[in-house]
Amino acid sequence: MKDDLLEENVRKSPLAIRDTRLTAVPNPYPDRDYVVEITLPEFTCTCPMTGYPDFATIHVRYGPDRSIIELKSLKLYINRYRDESHYHEAVVNRILDDLVACITPRWMELVGDFNPRGNVKTVVKVEYRKDSKA
Repeated sequence: MKDDLLEENVRKSPLAIRDTRLTAVPNPYPDRDYVVEITLPEFTCTCPMTGYPDFATIHVRYGPDRSIIELKSLKLYINRYRDESHYHEAVVNRILDDLVACITPRWMELVGDFNPRGNVKTVVKVEYRKDSKA
């Protein structure tokens, strides 16, 4: 029975990852200024030039407004990238855009800290401010 459940979950896992959507939930304290920090230490995508895997830690910091990000949906969303090819700069900006579109925070900062490969280490930092024109 336990093995059947495990096999079923393993079989469903790729579909759950592929079909996931970021989910917002109501902020329990929308009138309070506070900071949410999330670290995703197992980010993976592939290099569009070589096809080799790129590994990174993604750091998210934001000031919530009316919504916060639901963490399971974020985990599955991040795991979708493991089979996709992206330049570091492009993927970090895309993740920021998707998170902002989901929860419209007061502000958000996102850092992609990529592991060195070929003696090159990349850190990409992007930010969003609600009152910004950019």
